[in-house]
Amino acid sequence: MKKMTEGNVTKNIFFFTIPIFLGNIFQQMYNTADAVIVGRFSGKEALAAVGTAGPIMNILIFFVVGFSLGSAILMAEFYGAEDIEKLKKEIATTIKAGAVFIFLLSAVALFSVKYILILMNTPIEIMEMAEGYLRIIIIGLIFSFLYNILSAEMRAVGDSKTPLGILVIAVVLNIGLDIYFIKNLGMGVKGAAYATVISQIAAVVISLLNIYFRMPVLRLTLKEFVIDLTLLKKTMSYSLSYAVQQTIIFTGAVFVQGAVNPLGIDSIAAFNSGSRIDGFILTPGDSMGAALTTFISQNRGAGKDERIFKGFKSTLTMSLLYCVATAILIFIFSGSIMKIFIESSETEAIFLGRTYLKTIAFFYILTALCNTLQGFFRGFGRMDVTLIATFIQIPIRVVLSYMLTKYMGISGVAVGMGIGWIFMASYEGYLYMRYRNRRRELNGVHI
Repeated sequence: MKKMTEGNVTKNIFFFTIPIFLGNIFQQMYNTADAVIVGRFSGKEALAAVGTAGPIMNILIFFVVGFSLGSAILMAEFYGAEDIEKLKKEIATTIKAGAVFIFLLSAVALFSVKYILILMNTPIEIMEMAEGYLRIIIIGLIFSFLYNILSAEMRAVGDSKTPLGILVIAVVLNIGLDIYFIKNLGMGVKGAAYATVISQIAAVVISLLNIYFRMPVLRLTLKEFVIDLTLLKKTMSYSLSYAVQQTIIFTGAVFVQGAVNPLGIDSIAAFNSGSRIDGFILTPGDSMGAALTTFISQNRGAGKDERIFKGFKSTLTMSLLYCVATAILIFIFSGSIMKIFIESSETEAIFLGRTYLKTIAFFYILTALCNTLQGFFRGFGRMDVTLIATFIQIPIRVVLSYMLTKYMGISGVAVGMGIGWIFMASYEGYLYMRYRNRRRELNGVHI
């Protein structure tokens, strides 16, 4: 466990970011392992089925992540203020209330999954595979929730290394089970889904054992497992705002997938492979934003405004340097990267994927500003700002995707995404300047 209210600001954020970044990379491997192994051993139709299921699965997962992040902001604040009693009450409240919500969400998702796939214009030849994959993932959603909450607890008290170690174990298990179920048993996309759920169960068990034996500050007795209504209201305010924000993002992804699907199997496979590459490339920026959120939450609890704004500037600088370097590399090596996901013989799909990656690379630098601003406002509990920014970005992205794919193919999606980021960064950047100036006037501190 580590307090980030003391010591060098840049070092605090940088070293806290590294395990989060590696953890996010391994988290990406859950779906990516499914995609690579399914694509290699079950064909491009199976790969397209997993890719089509991805946006729906991500909507569900980010409801889960929304609860964990909203709670983590409060947990980090209470830990920074050294209020352990409130910290434990927050943990108990989140787990009990969140579990009820996840069961209800899973029931609704199981009923509606087929209709959603139809609305997405899913090709008939991959419909059954996509539906089967999603149903298994939905049933295991409760384990994803528990794992995310337990990881959020550990990161909120400054430990980002242990969640990384647990995730590495889970991902290695997931890949091993993918190979066994898909290659050896020939279970196809259902085997990939079973592997994901089993590895999440393992992560939950290991997390619980770690907290029980190594982190007594997070350990709860049965008596302490009581919902605090005041904290529940605040948690729900944070969590639902974030969950709605992420749901909007991935609902937008569902609509964008609907714009891509009529372009054919090659375009679907290329776009979903390119999107997975995007996920890896953008992960460091996301991780820096997440680290900044915890850094700000702890320092806000301790009342240290000057450190907060130093943290923002350090995070933005690191993120900008990374994004510039990455954009150059993606532009140069786009073809080689696409061949990781798609067989070399599928020349049309590889060509389409290269075109997408070269287009989106021009816009990567905007993500540095967007992610840093998102982390800043989340750390202050200003989930309304991040939510409105997303409301601005996603409709622009969706509308432009439908308009531009008619003329540019899947590259039109990249252009739509970039323009959406421009509007998002402009809105949040303006509010940041106002917020910073107001804090400076109130506290009389140079920030």
